[in-house]
Amino acid sequence: MQQYMLSVVHDSVEGLAQLSEAEMQETFAAVDAFNAKLQKADAWVFAGGLSLPDSATTLRRKGDDVLVTDGPYAETKEFVGGFYIINAPDLDAALAWAKEAVVACRGAIEVRPFQDAPED
Repeated sequence: MQQYMLSVVHDSVEGLAQLSEAEMQETFAAVDAFNAKLQKADAWVFAGGLSLPDSATTLRRKGDDVLVTDGPYAETKEFVGGFYIINAPDLDAALAWAKEAVVACRGAIEVRPFQDAPED
């Protein structure tokens, strides 16, 4: 079984802020149902929601130094709001899960397989 990361990408913080309380509750319920479905299918490995981008700290190497800055480095409105690590037999199965995640999470989903471990 291959592991995949499904990254939940939101268009903007402002877009999330425009959701009504009822829409937020619907989203929470949809995500809970999706999580339960992943778990029941033994596809669930781990998942988590992330705090908003303004809580981020970015570290970058610059020569021999490491620079620490507040917030994301890139000036963009899109941000990763959460992620799933799932088990799937192949990319098609991971994409099928991602299609459900798009609806539940109200955000774009980026699907990426984990690299194979190097052989010794």
